[in-house]
Amino acid sequence: MARDPDTIQREIEQARDALAATLDELGERANPQKLVDTGKANLLATLNEPKVKYTLIAVGAVVAFGLLRKLFR
Repeated sequence: MARDPDTIQREIEQARDALAATLDELGERANPQKLVDTGKANLLATLNEPKVKYTLIAVGAVVAFGLLRKLFR
């Protein structure tokens, strides 16, 4: 069954619009600045968790103690 040229043209325009929307969304997701901002936010959220925060403080204190001990020996 032959299709109407206007119907074909309309389907092509719909496909083009859908493709353009998909490309815009991919461009937004792959934006380097957005990726950096998301990474920073995730890192800060992880570092602000008490379990991680206090563990890093303890490790820093042990390393500082070791360095001070080595310096004054």
